[in-house]
Amino acid sequence: MKMRGIRTFFRVFLRASALLLITATSWSQTLIWLGVLPGYQRGTATDVSADGTVIIGFSYDPTISGNRRAFRWTRAEGIQDLGTLGGTQSAAYNISLDGTVVVGWAHNADGYLRAFRWTPTQGMQDLGTLGGNESAAFGISADSTVIVGYAHNADGYLRAFRWTPTQGMQDLGTLGGNESAAFGVSADGTVIVGYAHNTNGHRRAFRWTQETGLQEIPNAFGGRESICYSASANGTVVVGQARNASGDWRAFRWTPEEGVQDLGTPGLTWSWGQDVSADGTVVVGYVYDRNEPLNRYIAFRWTQGMGADNLSLSYGSLLTDGSLLIIANALSPDGRYIVGEGYNATAQRYMPFLLDTWRTGDTNGDGCIDDTDLLKVLFAFGTPGTGYTRHEDINKDGIVDDADLLIVLFHFDSGC
Repeated sequence: MKMRGIRTFFRVFLRASALLLITATSWSQTLIWLGVLPGYQRGTATDVSADGTVIIGFSYDPTISGNRRAFRWTRAEGIQDLGTLGGTQSAAYNISLDGTVVVGWAHNADGYLRAFRWTPTQGMQDLGTLGGNESAAFGISADSTVIVGYAHNADGYLRAFRWTPTQGMQDLGTLGGNESAAFGVSADGTVIVGYAHNTNGHRRAFRWTQETGLQEIPNAFGGRESICYSASANGTVVVGQARNASGDWRAFRWTPEEGVQDLGTPGLTWSWGQDVSADGTVVVGYVYDRNEPLNRYIAFRWTQGMGADNLSLSYGSLLTDGSLLIIANALSPDGRYIVGEGYNATAQRYMPFLLDTWRTGDTNGDGCIDDTDLLKVLFAFGTPGTGYTRHEDINKDGIVDDADLLIVLFHFDSGC
């Protein structure tokens, strides 16, 4: 679009929105409670698509052991039961970048856990095992061609696997012991993280590539156990948890240059690092006080510039009547959207949440609503919305249009 056209567009919409600006409300981030599947008491969200329009997780009943059901939530259709592989239970753990492919585990007709791959058109696909009875999937590459998790081998041991449509399941081995499990994979599927038993039978965090195989990530905290859960887009940053010399779990962030970094436990005793942004600069998880009778959990976010913060405090304006964000399980690649589990005081139950940490009208996450955001919307005007690079579709209705432009104008010059 030529600059003359941009100036004309700006003047037209500025005049059109002048009266609306008089009654515009304050700009803020947003929190959505996703609800639970019918017949269940509680739920948690485990992953989110890049544009924040698709969430997955599972609903469950804490009073009944092992009672879980996988769900997929969209802004357009709400919460959807993903079913099973013939049994009674299932759980969804990871989602492709565009939100169309889901992985997790589900019971088959014989009652065994089996790793699944789900799509809207094909439903659940059983990914098989490594010769044993059970398996589960926990991670998926951005384009959904690589899936990771664990599966029983013929001897009944859990082994970390890498699955592709052409090669099926590949056993990733161990660090000298009998068992291993994979929980996270880089965007291109070349780096996998998880844990593997060493020769002493202790769980140790690993990072795997085709060239190096399993490599142990040293535990710098002095304890015997460590686990990795997630990797950055290029696999150079990984996050997880490790025990210290006192036996407490501490969230960590690891890079080849800096080694293991303790992310802290804001006011409590234990912490878990669950997920990391594409560039490795944002980590989410939760902290826990094992010495408190009520077993208090608090969702946290860590950034390089600010360290760890309590999400219930940072976004307290979105929480009413004693509501809390207790677990942060995942975030979108750019760090904008955070999902997990919280207590909804209005509904008086624990349920999954979607937290948008960017301010309304902010299209690049810099905290300002200014001419940069206006130009981004104008240049994207009339193009399809949603998608990793489509923050210009502010209201998530599938197209960048005058509604999005008006939102920017409503909040122009806010936040800086």
